[in-house]
Amino acid sequence: MSALTKKIDFAIIMEVKNANPNGDPLNGNRPRTDYEGLGEITDVCLKRKIRDRLVERYMHLSDEEKDGQAVFVQSDDRKTDSHKSLKARAEDSKDGLGKDTFKKGADKDKAIEAACKKWIDVRAFGQLFAFGKSEGADGVSIPVRGPVTIQSAFSLEPVGITSTQITKSTNSEPPKKSGDENSMSSDRMGMKHRVDKGIYVTYGSMNPQLAEKTQFSDDDVEIIKKILPRLFENDASSARPEGSMRVRTVLWWEHGSKCGQYSSAKVHGSLKVEPDGSFDFDELDGLTPEPIDGF
Repeated sequence: MSALTKKIDFAIIMEVKNANPNGDPLNGNRPRTDYEGLGEITDVCLKRKIRDRLVERYMHLSDEEKDGQAVFVQSDDRKTDSHKSLKARAEDSKDGLGKDTFKKGADKDKAIEAACKKWIDVRAFGQLFAFGKSEGADGVSIPVRGPVTIQSAFSLEPVGITSTQITKSTNSEPPKKSGDENSMSSDRMGMKHRVDKGIYVTYGSMNPQLAEKTQFSDDDVEIIKKILPRLFENDASSARPEGSMRVRTVLWWEHGSKCGQYSSAKVHGSLKVEPDGSFDFDELDGLTPEPIDGF
């Protein structure tokens, strides 16, 4: 498998309507906003959705096709194995690298090569294998730096947030007042928040120099390219009803070399997105983006 041969930049234009795209647990799960009132979807959230789509893809591959396509960081509700932690997955001799990998004196370069060969998200985003001491393992830390980076997404305009008080029809816990079965426990009351509407934009890049270390390949690029327009497929929840979030357009810049004709900052800055989701871009000599419609 040869590493990535060309630098790639991309942008994703997303539409949110009556949904909570990324709740903040430190703020009552209200949609994230910055100090200017712009809506935010963190890079961690976006990478989690990419990984979820990779897991779903993996589940539909044949046994021959699954080699090298497994996902290391899996959500609990989308796991393809029974492991309850990343440590258990990494140390499993069948699904991971085995405990010997994390012993003192182990060959870290060999461990990195094995991890990248096995897990596509490690090849793409990198991973820090840092686990405490356990039976048969000494807690050696192994960092992997990935070639794919993605920024947090921000709305183009300040977002309006609607907060609604909700009640449940039954108590989750018994009422505190003993003998009063009809009283309402405090957990029956709650709040639900949503962004009324907004256009969010995020930017990303794929670095060929870092891809040489993880062996992130042109084939892996095509997988990510097909996933980005489908970022919110099978992602529905009470906070994000089906159809309330969608990718409008993915802009894809493929440079002519590993170094690229322009810096990522200049490429990303050439894109002009309007609050209604329409876009235009400044012409860069020898580099024109490929627009990909979302689903």
